[in-house]
Amino acid sequence: MSLAYLAQETVETTASGYGAIGYGLAAIGPGIGVGIVVGKAIEGMVRQPEMAGQVRTTMFLGIAFTEALALIGLVAGFIF
Repeated sequence: MSLAYLAQETVETTASGYGAIGYGLAAIGPGIGVGIVVGKAIEGMVRQPEMAGQVRTTMFLGIAFTEALALIGLVAGFIF
């Protein structure tokens, strides 16, 4: 094996690892966001139990929008 082939193989291996690191960093934000959304929803349900159904519906919408950010981060990792 030539030295140039080994250098090329090393560059390809390192470049693919950066995508995984980037997605890991991109998943931190939505993870924190989902935690905040669920925590505040539980807090709202405890304060006004009669509104629990509406708060739960809004919570699931908030979780869906927050998780969309994680999916966008995954797709961006494949694109770039």
